[in-house]
Amino acid sequence: MKALLRETPSPQNQRSPEQTVHALSHRAQVFFAKGLYREAEAWYLRALAVAEQLSGPDHLEVATVLNNLGVVYKYLSRFAEARRVYKRSLVITERILGPGHSEVATLYHNLGGVEHAAGNHALGEPLARKSVEIREEALGPNHPHVAADMAALGALLEGQRKYDEAEQLYRRSLVILEHGHGRQIAEVAVILNNLAGVCLATGRAPEAEKLYLEALSIKEQVLGASHPEVGMTLNNLAVFYKTDKQYEKADAYYQRALSVLERGLGPKHPKVAVTLQNYAKLLRKTGRTEDARAIADRANAVRKGDTEPS
Repeated sequence: MKALLRETPSPQNQRSPEQTVHALSHRAQVFFAKGLYREAEAWYLRALAVAEQLSGPDHLEVATVLNNLGVVYKYLSRFAEARRVYKRSLVITERILGPGHSEVATLYHNLGGVEHAAGNHALGEPLARKSVEIREEALGPNHPHVAADMAALGALLEGQRKYDEAEQLYRRSLVILEHGHGRQIAEVAVILNNLAGVCLATGRAPEAEKLYLEALSIKEQVLGASHPEVGMTLNNLAVFYKTDKQYEKADAYYQRALSVLERGLGPKHPKVAVTLQNYAKLLRKTGRTEDARAIADRANAVRKGDTEPS
């Protein structure tokens, strides 16, 4: 039988099947943490193949790798693939652990997250509500995982302009996370970014700016200045400054956002297209028509190459 990894078998380096899968998944996680999602995908696919070969297609280890692969697909905007692996993982997890287990809540959370990323906010809302319901019952109302579920539900409500409930959920989430982990964590930064969006939409521009800048600072410290999540907050700040008619600041933030996103996600990623489109609007607004046309053409070229169904 051929070795699954290119190693010379010895008592020191022989691994159990679980250790082999964990080692491959760990490599994937390292790439994912750096925002290198395509590299993470390759390692998770290797981990999945090994897990299925060693444990069978319906093992909990397989469900875990499928869930992690789904997260990568969501970040790559490959939503149909994300749904497929999440749903397969959900079937396995519910059968083995039961429908009320916290890991089942994770999968409903993630399925809701795919719909949020795809812009299907109303479709994602019941999935996110189910994740909150299951997790609160399993872990109690003040657990950090419950906070993450509430924040995810808040984002789906915000996308439907249900701002009051969204803000309540964001603020509850912040209280729980800060109590358990402090303010300098990536999860807090994401919620601050989302809360800033609600403040901006409801006419509280100074508070929105303060929240966006704090979110950016935390993300840069925790994730590194070149992480794609930093790029998204840079884009949001650029949108804010354009709305506030601070055009020079908006221009600088758009350029920084594009640099980060293109480097981290590649020039053909849908998030790059969105940022290019936003930047083109700013250029038109400030009278740079030719530059705006060139940037808009780049955005359209990316969109035409994006055939992922939503």
